[in-house]
Amino acid sequence: MLTSTLLAAATTSLEWSPTVGIIMIVANIIAIVLGKATIKYPSVGPELPSPNLFGGFGLPALLATTAFGHILGAGTILGLHNLGRF
Repeated sequence: MLTSTLLAAATTSLEWSPTVGIIMIVANIIAIVLGKATIKYPSVGPELPSPNLFGGFGLPALLATTAFGHILGAGTILGLHNLGRF
């Protein structure tokens, strides 16, 4: 009985589309810009193979900004889906 109640409360699934991809890319760009402006020592730690390509970030800074970008992107995508925007 509990399972049927939970299934009835579930929302429709969100399928990938180019709009979802664009939102995730924009969220990651915003996170990288914020990281570039706020991380005190962005190049500390193991270096990446091509530092110029990654904006001078070290591995920890790159992982931190992209993880934050994915959190922002997932929140934006799920929020817009919940509002019925797409």
